[in-house]
Amino acid sequence: MGRATDGNGPTRSRERFLQGEAVEAGVRVPISNSWQRCRALGLSPDQPGLPFRDDFERDARIVRAAGPVLDRLQSWFAGSRMNIALADGDGTVLLRRFGETSLARSLPAFQRVPGFVFAEQYAGTNGIGLALAERQLVQVYGAEHFAERAQGNACRALPVRDPISGRIEGVLCLGYPRSAEDPALAGVIRRAARAIERRLLGQSSERERALLRTYLDTSAETAAGPHHSVGVGELTLGMRPCDRAILMEKAVELISCAQRAAVRVALSDGRRVTLVSRPMTTATGVEGFVTEAILPGPAPYEPLLVPWAAEEPVRLTLVPAGAPSAAVPVPAATGLVPLRAEGPGAVPSAVDVPDGARPGSPDPANPPARGLVLVGEPHVGRYALAARRRLELLTDASTRIGTTLDVRRTAEELAETAVPRLADYVTIDLPEAVLRGEEAADPCSDLYRTVVHGIRDDCPFDPVGKRTDYGPATPHQRCLTSGQAVLEPDLRSAMGWIDHDPLRAETLLDQLSSLVAVPLVARGVILGVAVFYRGQHHAPFDDDDRSLVQELAGRAALSIDNARRYTRERSMVLALQRSLLPQGLPDQDAVDVAHRYLPAESDVGGDWYDVIPLSGTRVGLLVGDVVGHGMLSAATMGRLRTAARSFAELDFSPDEVLTHLDNLVGRLDREDPDAGGAGVFGATCLYAVYDPTTQQCTMARAGHPPPALVRPDGTVSFPDLPAGPPLGLGGLPFEAVDIDLPENSRLVLYTDGLIEGRDRDVDVVLDRLRDVLAHPERTPDEICETVLDTVAPVHPHDDIALLVARTHALAPERIASWDLPADPALVSDVRAAALRQLADWGLEEAGFAAELMLSELVTNAIRHGSGPVRVRLLHGRTLICEVSDRSNTAPHLRRAASTDEGGRGLFLVAQLAQSWGTRYIRQGKVIWAECGLDAA
Repeated sequence: MGRATDGNGPTRSRERFLQGEAVEAGVRVPISNSWQRCRALGLSPDQPGLPFRDDFERDARIVRAAGPVLDRLQSWFAGSRMNIALADGDGTVLLRRFGETSLARSLPAFQRVPGFVFAEQYAGTNGIGLALAERQLVQVYGAEHFAERAQGNACRALPVRDPISGRIEGVLCLGYPRSAEDPALAGVIRRAARAIERRLLGQSSERERALLRTYLDTSAETAAGPHHSVGVGELTLGMRPCDRAILMEKAVELISCAQRAAVRVALSDGRRVTLVSRPMTTATGVEGFVTEAILPGPAPYEPLLVPWAAEEPVRLTLVPAGAPSAAVPVPAATGLVPLRAEGPGAVPSAVDVPDGARPGSPDPANPPARGLVLVGEPHVGRYALAARRRLELLTDASTRIGTTLDVRRTAEELAETAVPRLADYVTIDLPEAVLRGEEAADPCSDLYRTVVHGIRDDCPFDPVGKRTDYGPATPHQRCLTSGQAVLEPDLRSAMGWIDHDPLRAETLLDQLSSLVAVPLVARGVILGVAVFYRGQHHAPFDDDDRSLVQELAGRAALSIDNARRYTRERSMVLALQRSLLPQGLPDQDAVDVAHRYLPAESDVGGDWYDVIPLSGTRVGLLVGDVVGHGMLSAATMGRLRTAARSFAELDFSPDEVLTHLDNLVGRLDREDPDAGGAGVFGATCLYAVYDPTTQQCTMARAGHPPPALVRPDGTVSFPDLPAGPPLGLGGLPFEAVDIDLPENSRLVLYTDGLIEGRDRDVDVVLDRLRDVLAHPERTPDEICETVLDTVAPVHPHDDIALLVARTHALAPERIASWDLPADPALVSDVRAAALRQLADWGLEEAGFAAELMLSELVTNAIRHGSGPVRVRLLHGRTLICEVSDRSNTAPHLRRAASTDEGGRGLFLVAQLAQSWGTRYIRQGKVIWAECGLDAA
């Protein structure tokens, strides 16, 4: 079915698969598995083009080996619609050849040039991706391709392996129209892949090839060592990459030891592999070692290819016990299983069977697989091992250094990475300015000990925090001056280091033998100095170590500089944020207030709060949160806080204030040229207005968490306020709710950073907050401290703004009010009653101003308003005169001309009052004037 060229069979199966039906019975297993992986990856059959890499190595080892082979293939397929591709082990196409030159022009762009990635996770089911997944020869026909664009093609692909390590170096792929299918292509691609593998082997050193030939010759002639394949990769197709890496590392260690050895290596799945190392000498005198692996489980019986000096490889077939007499006979006493040899120049070989699989054991016909892992010379092995460990250290450093944006912690990570694999002790000195996020004015002399880390804690280095001064001849100063790492292989002969502090140096010499001092330089800026020490029990540092230390310090310096720059920017944003928050609490009698602002550890956001005195002894409480972090959020917060305060001081109700803020945020979105109409701003807000004369609080919120309300008896609740949409969505209304707050109630307003987090359950946090607040005896300051200590996350990922208000009530004896009909004749009665009340309050000196203001305000209300008039006097920090009526018309202050008979009333009120204004209520309006008592 999969081989149909008319598209019927595989097309129907693929359509059923895409519709979610089972198609396993009609599709080859590798194709079905690949389709399943593609669906799990979320790939689409009509997905756009493939990813392109322009950073691939154009002169890679596999490219040099495969170039001539692909040229011969191109000549072989000249005139056909064959396209030949070579990809690396990640699926990136490295080479392209075409049978017809015009074919390149007719193909899509992703099929013409090298650099496009055909890995399965990007391209779906295709020859290159499937060969990497299956690690063997694969064939993909027409509709077996996952992508629609490849439906008219077929291809064969085969992995190309390194003959020594067995690692897949690349994939050779032949692509052609479905109508050009030919079974002979399988043989063609196999021979081409073998030719590339032979050329890869030819790129290894002559000495390695000589050792390999000697190993093969010795194994064949003396039957001393089995080699079912060259390269442990052929024997470990089912192994995990980490297991193969462990085997290669152990093989290098055995060769570098330069002695006969055997070691048992535990794999990640619990199995154990035996590695055996033995010496070998070539006919030309090259001395080396070979490492073989004995793997658990039966060996495969299919032919295995072993590269040989001849043009064609030798084909060795493992034969079970009791095989036909065509096998080469071997004496039974040797415990060997015979091998059949095929191919030109073939030499028979044999397999040494472990005791458990010798004749008479449970299954002598299935001995464990055994094959070559590595050949090499001991000193080369030592260099390879050292290079590998250095590379591992640098790789580890790239993941361990710079995990945070904290300067001090990044320096500690550098020391922790180097100890104990590279050094026994590490000290790092940084200028104090760098720790603050600034550039040091004199980094060579303004250094403080920042990190001391080592295998032991008793080494007498200068303690952390101490200022360090170095003499001109010390390695520390020399490296800072030259900008290069300074090596002192023998500290006893390093006079500059000893003369700087002879007493301390004598103590340190009992434990230390050598050092490397390296400057921490990033982007041309000197950030400090790091010194790596080795003890007496280790070999001293050498030039290779110095190069490694310099590379390690360079990488760490970049991370430290990134942390420094981040610290500076964060300090700037935090300074801006704090400058835009209230710098003090205003004078008012309605509530006692305490507040806290806690910035996030990673970045500063846009959380804010405000306390706004309002007319009639009322007070407004605001808490808000701007979406995002950084300078933009802080600046947006400042704009919103200023606007919110302005709207509140105009005596708008809470829902009206949120409506105006919503319009403002929407306008900021539209005005931002980078927003593209999508909206970049967003905020939440909660606004509450408390009136101590009525002990009532009016609240409204825009997507913000509800406040916590603590009654005088300690009962804690979270009022069910209408949530309202976040600011900036526009078009949706906000709803205000009135709540009675008895005197000595606590109102706790906060932002979402207090209760939310990546690993926090909001309901659990709210229960904890409820328990903390259930203590009515605590002051607002004590509540703030307790909440931050017990409820706030230890490492906050978002800002936290907290505002706690304890309510007061204005005593009834400080409130006087009169209701009167709209009759001008009653104005004099009101004036007289007000003067008597002022005398009772001991405010006779304010009588003249109050009498005149009330006369003008009441007269205007009767003349221009409607309905009954209410007059109220409030004795708080100031004397407040209020006149209300049921009209919504607002008075306007104007300057009357000299010829006008009226129009001077409000002008007189404005001159006599400390402040005055108008606020609207549910039925009508209130005109108020405030007179300072000290002036009276």
